[in-house]
Amino acid sequence: MLEQPKAQVMIAGAGPVGLLTALVLAQRGVSCVVLEAEPSLTLDLRAGTFHPPTLEMLNRVGVADAMMTLGIQVSRWQSCDLEHGRVAEWDLSLLKNDTPYPFRLHLEQHRLTPLLMDKLKNFPHVQVLFNHRFESLTQNPNDVTVRIATPDGPVTWTTPWLVAADGGRSQVRKSAEIEFAGYTWPERYSVISTTYDFGQLGYTENAYISDPEQWVALFKMPDVGPPGLWRMTLPVGQDVPDDMAMAGPYAQHTIRRVTGASADVMYPLVHQSIYSVHQRVAVNLRKHRVLLAGDAAHVNNPLGGFGLNSGIHDAISLGDMLAEVIQEGVDDNLLDLYHRQRHTVNMEYVQQLSVKNKKNLEEKDPELRMQRIRELQETCADPVKARVFLLNSSMINSIARANAIL
Repeated sequence: MLEQPKAQVMIAGAGPVGLLTALVLAQRGVSCVVLEAEPSLTLDLRAGTFHPPTLEMLNRVGVADAMMTLGIQVSRWQSCDLEHGRVAEWDLSLLKNDTPYPFRLHLEQHRLTPLLMDKLKNFPHVQVLFNHRFESLTQNPNDVTVRIATPDGPVTWTTPWLVAADGGRSQVRKSAEIEFAGYTWPERYSVISTTYDFGQLGYTENAYISDPEQWVALFKMPDVGPPGLWRMTLPVGQDVPDDMAMAGPYAQHTIRRVTGASADVMYPLVHQSIYSVHQRVAVNLRKHRVLLAGDAAHVNNPLGGFGLNSGIHDAISLGDMLAEVIQEGVDDNLLDLYHRQRHTVNMEYVQQLSVKNKKNLEEKDPELRMQRIRELQETCADPVKARVFLLNSSMINSIARANAIL
């Protein structure tokens, strides 16, 4: 039978949140083992926007500089409307006195995980075990019994602390019987990547285009190198089958709606996907010795780029607090503070803002659409109001709110 690794913390999931939690713990001398069901680091093309406070946190653990060399710095982003054109262009340099990173960084999350893995290799007290799938848990007074499927058969190990970073369908969360409160949107979202350069139409590397029929979010991503790719995220109605949404003609039509090109114009397609979208938050981010982080703790629609960023904020907060409990003997009630802080800001910022962004982009009432356009124009034209807007959209205010909770 496979010998159990000696570790003070077990983490389910080797995505960016799981690996970052392990790195924070490792840097503070805490031993951990990371379990990953897949045979290697996974390729996920959905998340790829890093906000200023997230970059500050990633700089603390030593990966931000490497990310800068790989990513695209986006200092200005746009609010647009398919009919009315550019509505507002937001200048993130207004935050230059609030953060050392007054920009968004575009970088695919699957290019962050190798950087975190490289850092973890410097710590002999950390193991990342691939092809190890978490199956179930039993809570005990002083530890957690965990059943794991391994290439050599099932094993049962124990751990003082178990962190769920195993995604929105978290088996850890389900096994711990923690309710995932919220709802699923009726429409699905599609992601389409093309080498066509939307910049020649005047779009910045990030633009949100409202439209009552089908809004579009545009992101320029670095891909494997220059000139990069443009990624479109857009809703797919309930009346459109998956196979139709994934077909080339559907993607071509959605691109032509943005470019205004005739039906005979064809664009190079690099990637297409479709997925369901949820707004859910676990009712408890801590249940005795089980702790939730990232998508295992909360999921939201991608408008605003809050999901991955919020997960990274979880990882830093949880790693710090767990280290204090384990290494410094602080009462484990500190982990209840983790729940209060991260649950509160997720409800007050991530959920509310992402839902508001979606509703604004899809608004069908002409008068309400024009009212929204005027509000955005007035806000953007006033540097004081624009900075307040950006403090929210960049998640700086959400960090301040979390830190104020005791």
